[in-house]
This record gives sequence, structure tokens and C-alpha cells, in this order.
Amino acid sequence: MSNDIEETGMIEALLQRLNDFRLPRLLELKERVDAGEAMSEYDIEFLEGVLEDAHRAAPLADRHKELQPLAAKMTALYHEITSKALENEAKNKG
Repeated sequence: MSNDIEETGMIEALLQRLNDFRLPRLLELKERVDAGEAMSEYDIEFLEGVLEDAHRAAPLADRHKELQPLAAKMTALYHEITSKALENEAKNKG
């Protein structure tokens, strides 16, 4: 029982961090790369941290199927951001 409570607490903390910090920053970053801007070193470090957190949280999504649609949407958002950022870098170099 205490493992369930502990895991629920972890999920709540991760979702709160996502809602309060990660998602707003990711959406702002997506808006900037969609406008043609390059990512800064700070942006890249932020995104690396987000991806590391997502990797560590993956076992939770495996055990809690209700989290899988959210995990898939976040993965798609990361992909959109990084793909557009690479496209912007290629344009700026060429």
C-alpha cells in the first residue's frame, strides 16, 4: 500500500512540475522555433533536462496506462521542437 501512495505522490509531483514549469516553457520554446529562432544553449540544456526527466518517468507510464496518452503528446512536442530547431539551424548556416 505504501508503494502505491508513494507512486501516486511521485506522479502528482511530476504532473505539477509539468503544468507549472515544463509545459509553459516548452510551449514558449516551440513558439520561438516556429518563428524561425535558433535555440540558445540554455534552451538546449533545458530540453536535455526535460528529456532526462521523461526517460526516468517512463516506467511510471508503463505501469499507469492512463499516463500513456500524455507521454505520447509530450514526446511529439519534443520532436516538433527539436525538428524545427534543426531546420532553423540548417537555414541559418546555409
